[in-house]
Amino acid sequence: MRNPKSTDYLLLSILSLIWASAFFNIKIATYSYSPITIAFFRILLGAIPVVFLCLYNKIKIEAFSKDWFWFASIGTINLVIPFFLIAYGVQKVQSNLAAILMASTPLSATILAHFFTKKEKINYTKTIGVLVGFFGIILLFSDNILIDNDNFFYALMILCGSTFYVVGGLLTLKISKKKNENVTASILIWGAIIIFPITMLIDQPWNLSPRLDSTISLIYLGIFPTGVAWLLRFHILKKNGLVFQAQVAYLIPIFGVILGYIFLKEIITIKVLIALIAVIIGFYFVRRSIKQNLTSV
Repeated sequence: MRNPKSTDYLLLSILSLIWASAFFNIKIATYSYSPITIAFFRILLGAIPVVFLCLYNKIKIEAFSKDWFWFASIGTINLVIPFFLIAYGVQKVQSNLAAILMASTPLSATILAHFFTKKEKINYTKTIGVLVGFFGIILLFSDNILIDNDNFFYALMILCGSTFYVVGGLLTLKISKKKNENVTASILIWGAIIIFPITMLIDQPWNLSPRLDSTISLIYLGIFPTGVAWLLRFHILKKNGLVFQAQVAYLIPIFGVILGYIFLKEIITIKVLIALIAVIIGFYFVRRSIKQNLTSV
């Protein structure tokens, strides 16, 4: 891969900002829509630009091929369940806390990859990163100003959502030889198929009388953080590689905290700041270890 240019860092920042903006928009969407409906429209609207990209570039979508089971499983575990859990948790938890909790995904991935892959074992540097990062998460849960008995379970659901992202990522290794665009389009299609009847049966969204701001946020969530962001991710991956693209994890919680404060006037306590710094430092050590392994091969 070539050395990144200033425009590449700009695109990386835009991708981070789009993904970070999902959290406060989820919060606004929950004012009128249930977590199931939010998850459904995110997946449905997100699928549209990705499917069109595949059609435009003549990339075959293999959603209903012999590997349909893996696409359906990943669509459920990597999209339907975490999208639902995150929206469920954000109902009672500040969006900035959700951004930090979701930033623990690389840390959870480090632990699970040690047990379920052959090439990504935990070493000394990764151990430091995981311990520091999860110290920040524990500190966040001890912030009685923002997480108390009334919303502790909701915060835990967000953390569970991040874990399902990791499990879905591990399952993706089963079809890792396929094009990213094909895989993403296929899992989005299956995610929509799986959650559609659940949404229609339980929520009956046609009976809702939603607020305008909630509807705008819901549409935004589907088109930008779910659809456009994935296309931008593909572009960055193709030009600069996975290690460069993975740096978004540094910026998402930072932008998430800032956006939550700007748009929702959310409280930022000392523990929130310490947790944010700890998670970023933890991820830094994990990424440092991965870079060392790549350069030593």
